[in-house]
Amino acid sequence: MNLPVLFLTLSLLISGCAATDPLAQQAKAGDNKNYIAGDGSVSEYAPETRGEPVELTAELYDGTVISSADWTRQVTVLNVWYAACAPCRVEAPDLQALSQEHQQDGVQFFGVNIRDQRPTAEAFERNFGITYPSFNDQDGTVQFTMAEYVPAQAVPSTLVLDRQGRVAARIIGLAEKSTLKALITDVVAEQ
Repeated sequence: MNLPVLFLTLSLLISGCAATDPLAQQAKAGDNKNYIAGDGSVSEYAPETRGEPVELTAELYDGTVISSADWTRQVTVLNVWYAACAPCRVEAPDLQALSQEHQQDGVQFFGVNIRDQRPTAEAFERNFGITYPSFNDQDGTVQFTMAEYVPAQAVPSTLVLDRQGRVAARIIGLAEKSTLKALITDVVAEQ
């Protein structure tokens, strides 16, 4: 076999073996969005398949320390976000609306801000009218606790915890309002 044909054959073989890597494509795009987009996947877990309750103690931006033990008997929604995340900005009004809509059901919402200092987080919350509190998770404590369910770089992500504090549903990526509403409603309806 002559040398040019050999090189052509080898290059075709090598390029044929390369798999499409979404993360590499995102980096190659060079759009500087500074987050790894979730794939929009939604997972629901039947009560009998749910793991152990999420156990955490963390501090809100106002300095209040919250323990997951305080969440017993309440459905809880945890949303991972930060101010410069474009999909976080898109979903923020819907999350606020759902928090108000489900307040009468005893559902509590918490944000989990993974990057921002307090002034930046508060400006975001003012801008989008967010009234539920957020954890200051720059040290990764809350994210580490949820690592089994939420990949560290998947922002935004949303978890719905049942009344026992177990993960009942999750959304990796942008939380569509109707989808999240259905997930919350299902968990609220559980006995």
